[in-house]
Amino acid sequence: MSQEVTEELIARQPPEAQAIIRLLLAEIRELKAKLGKTPENSSLPPASRHPHAKPPQKKSRSKRNRGGQPGHAKHERALVPTDQCDEIVSLAPAACRRCGTALSGVDGEPLRHQVWELPEIKPHVTEYQRHRLGCPGCGEITCGQLPDGVPTGQAGPRLIAFTALLMAYFRQSKRRTAMFLETILGQPCSAAWTIKLQNRATAALRPAYDELAASLTQQSHLGADETPTKEANVKSWLWTFVAASLTVFAIRPTRAATVLTELLGGFTGVVTCDRAKMYWQCGRLQWCWAHLKRDFQALIDSDDGQAKRLGHDLMRPTRALFRQWSRCRDGTITRGGLKRLMRPIREEIESLLLRGAFSGNPRLVGMCEELYNHRQWLWAFLDAEGVEPTNNASERALRHAVIWRKLSFGTQSTSGSRFVETMLTVIETCRQQNRNVFDFVTTAVAAHSAHHPTPSLLPEA
Repeated sequence: MSQEVTEELIARQPPEAQAIIRLLLAEIRELKAKLGKTPENSSLPPASRHPHAKPPQKKSRSKRNRGGQPGHAKHERALVPTDQCDEIVSLAPAACRRCGTALSGVDGEPLRHQVWELPEIKPHVTEYQRHRLGCPGCGEITCGQLPDGVPTGQAGPRLIAFTALLMAYFRQSKRRTAMFLETILGQPCSAAWTIKLQNRATAALRPAYDELAASLTQQSHLGADETPTKEANVKSWLWTFVAASLTVFAIRPTRAATVLTELLGGFTGVVTCDRAKMYWQCGRLQWCWAHLKRDFQALIDSDDGQAKRLGHDLMRPTRALFRQWSRCRDGTITRGGLKRLMRPIREEIESLLLRGAFSGNPRLVGMCEELYNHRQWLWAFLDAEGVEPTNNASERALRHAVIWRKLSFGTQSTSGSRFVETMLTVIETCRQQNRNVFDFVTTAVAAHSAHHPTPSLLPEA
């Protein structure tokens, strides 16, 4: 059972047995490679590994207890000014606590104790009574019209915005959203009604979404990424495109390049992405060095000695690349200084890729050839202002969406997908622009009810 399966041993078998043995050995190698994959040496997301299964920390554990240490500065909430308090209760002692003598007067600097409390929460209900009056001349009945901006439904702009954000921003299910509204806010609600409210929010925000999506082709650089999701029982993909001051999400039933043609047709800037081939049609790319670092770590973790050596050799200049980029990002060195310091690092990495491409090792040839033949996509961040060597901006933008997908298991309809991509776009863009997302959604819903133009999320608007 412990005999090693060598080529000599395989050659002594019948041809049919040789084919079966080689097929089984290939499958074993593939399974071993999958078993060794972790978020550190592959594209597996960090959430795919159980938190208790993380490898032990390299640094030794501190002997200090958790929490604040003796002597640390005290942090406490500052008192608000007295004139901003809603109520002031003056408490003066009536008698001396020692001898009982009656006391009078006022303390110029009393001890201040403030208590924060939520007011009683109840919905504000406005009734519009539409009188129907008959004409004394012709007998025609005329009904009073609702004022401009009054919604035809029973929900006002703030309630619609709040409900949409409960589901989108705070990741609550429709049933739990209805429970929160009814239990905490005293607002009668059902899961079915939340769907009506989300559709109204989508209709109100969709013009702002379409305007952002149309502006993607005008950006100088974009980070792009995608993650699988579901629409009903059909596998779909959630795409994200991140610019300096806006982000656009889109749910499509495919991961093909047709999505990029639809959304980025005519784009001439730089796209920062992983090495997925559908991005190649974009022309100018910046391949993510964080992904490449994980690929090099996979070589180090392999059981192939030649691959392991090349992985170590590539990892050293890669770490140097990140050190120099950090210095440029924090202003220690200029971009010109970065390009000068990166020149020997670039030459070393490209020569190592060339070594792997001619190694004859199937574990190395394909990857190294691809990287070397498209080496211009490794260094776009050196020449294009604003472009970073990693796709971390897109990864961060997707994090909220991925958590939401894990909790909701995707969407159940096309209208649900439109709600998800619209709300994710508005939430992330408002975060980038330091806007209050609740105020923006409320304003958009109010404008939609009044048949006014939708407010814009474009930075120059």
